Amino acid sequence: MAPKLWQWLLTLSADVTVVAEERTTCSGCVTVMATEDPNQTVVSHFFLEGLMYTAEHPSFFFLLFLLIYSVTLTGNLLILITVASDPHLSSPMYHFLGHLSFLDACLSTVTVPKVMAGLLSLDGRMISLQGCAVQLYCFHFLASTECFLYTVMAYDRYLAICQPLHYPVAMDRRTCAGLAGITWALGAVHSATHTSLTFRLLYCGPNRIAYFFCDIPPVLKLACADTAVNELAMLASIGVVAAACLILIIFSYGFIAVAVLRIRSAEGRQRAFSTCTSHLTVVCLYYLPPVCIYLQPRSSGAGAGAPAVFYTIVTPALNPFIYTLRNKAMKQALRRLLGQGSAAGSPPPQPVLGLS
Repeated sequence: MAPKLWQWLLTLSADVTVVAEERTTCSGCVTVMATEDPNQTVVSHFFLEGLMYTAEHPSFFFLLFLLIYSVTLTGNLLILITVASDPHLSSPMYHFLGHLSFLDACLSTVTVPKVMAGLLSLDGRMISLQGCAVQLYCFHFLASTECFLYTVMAYDRYLAICQPLHYPVAMDRRTCAGLAGITWALGAVHSATHTSLTFRLLYCGPNRIAYFFCDIPPVLKLACADTAVNELAMLASIGVVAAACLILIIFSYGFIAVAVLRIRSAEGRQRAFSTCTSHLTVVCLYYLPPVCIYLQPRSSGAGAGAPAVFYTIVTPALNPFIYTLRNKAMKQALRRLLGQGSAAGSPPPQPVLGLS
């Protein structure tokens, strides 16, 4: 009796081992891990479907994205180097612009190279589960940090214009560094929370992500589990927070507009309103798409990627032109950096309006 029982236990143990072994299926060349633990992830690779209409003319869109990516990196890195090396650009506004340029360069790097790889071959659209998690974390870390940074920059402009006498004390070097550090810390916590919530779920079936990068809404659609908690967390900490930041920015620029209307010089008012309009345009391009996307998580799809293009690809390329290259002090600093300017001792910009 004992030998038969022992033989039966050995057979059962062998069966369990076979069930836990890795097996490869060919549903879109996806590796599936079959395990006893139902909480473990079973899909090891995803397929990014990319942007709509790009598959019809891949060479054209590859060159277009390559051009945009080159402009983004060149413009933002040039601004970052200029702000770091020029002593005339030491005001808080330029300190925050340096952070913004670094964020834009990194944010574009998280998404655009993968889109370009997908335009070259179908293999370029494949991404591992770990790679998807890393991309999702990096994207939300950088994007949420930039979201908070825009709010801090609006607050900085509010203090500089509406309370110019109190500005040097309220926004000293220590406060400036502290506010920038808080934006990075909040972005890291925010991204870690959503990444852990997203990839704690079971992914056992479809592997085609109807998007051009790993984002929360399209990834959640592939989960083999209830995503109500994830959608609620996404609504609360992404949609509502982004909308609240946008409202704070609008209120800040509302107070700025009132202060600008008190300027007696018509030319001064025109320049101030022009700059504020440009800033608000970039802010709206960055904030409105994610608010719409994350407040309606089930609307994600290949067509839903179009709004995300604005704040992932277009806005990082526009920011160097709108925030810095239109600024006279920044252009003078760029000439000094490139050895084209003669007035190396030109006075720094006035901190009140931050305008050229």
